[in-house]
Amino acid sequence: MAADSPAAAYAAQICTHLASIFSTPTSTRPPLTVLIEEIAAAHRRAGKIFVYGVGREGLMMKALCMRLFHLGLSAHCVFDMTTPPISSADLLIASAGPGGFSTVDAICGVARSTGARVVVLTAQPDSESEALKLATVVAQIPAQTMADDRKGDGERALLPMGSVYEGALFVVFEMVVYELMEVLGRSPDEIRARHTNLE
Repeated sequence: MAADSPAAAYAAQICTHLASIFSTPTSTRPPLTVLIEEIAAAHRRAGKIFVYGVGREGLMMKALCMRLFHLGLSAHCVFDMTTPPISSADLLIASAGPGGFSTVDAICGVARSTGARVVVLTAQPDSESEALKLATVVAQIPAQTMADDRKGDGERALLPMGSVYEGALFVVFEMVVYELMEVLGRSPDEIRARHTNLE
């Protein structure tokens, strides 16, 4: 890579921006704490864990699901062909960065109707969305989404639309996995052994 490449400067700006999200005050309990507690509790009651999000948020949720599986948990992405039914012992973790999406609202409704616990991650905890009303617990990630990406001075953002929120999801999920390794007593070798060999 050329010495004058802007990649290092871009990376530094992005990482600094994402790090600042986790020192911003929130109106809810921290997402790291909420997720560790809820996932560990679901495991203790032999519950399954389901994840759901749309678009790029959905990709981050799938990344979390993969790591939960590597940790030895019964983890499933909503809409996968092998997703089992949800029940009262289970946990749904849904993301609605801008506050709400019609599919997130509907899936949270189904989960709550079975008695399952529902965690909704969002940047907009004061939204009037159905998902937030249905949630057992709401955890705020105070990052820019498409609900508020046009409040700047019109200058081109390095992280447009919902990229800040989506990046923050990835970071918080990596922290969750790191902490859960200790909570669940999982070793790196044990986790690695669950990685697919069909690649």
